[in-house]
Amino acid sequence: MPRLSGLQRNVVSLYRQCLRACGKKPIETRDNFRRFVRNQFRENAAGIDKKDFAAIEYMIRKGQRQLEIYKDEGIRNVV
Repeated sequence: MPRLSGLQRNVVSLYRQCLRACGKKPIETRDNFRRFVRNQFRENAAGIDKKDFAAIEYMIRKGQRQLEIYKDEGIRNVV
């Protein structure tokens, strides 16, 4: 298996952080959060060229901000 670049490691790390945050949500809404996370990553991966480093870095920063918002205990569900 080839080694991951720094950006690839950042994306994988963000994805894992998002999935961990899903595990802290109420049991009845965890599946909604997991689906949301998967869909967001798939949509964004399809829309960005793999060599557009500026766009990838921007999406990582945007994802980190969204993660901080969704980690809030007040957010109980996502549709």
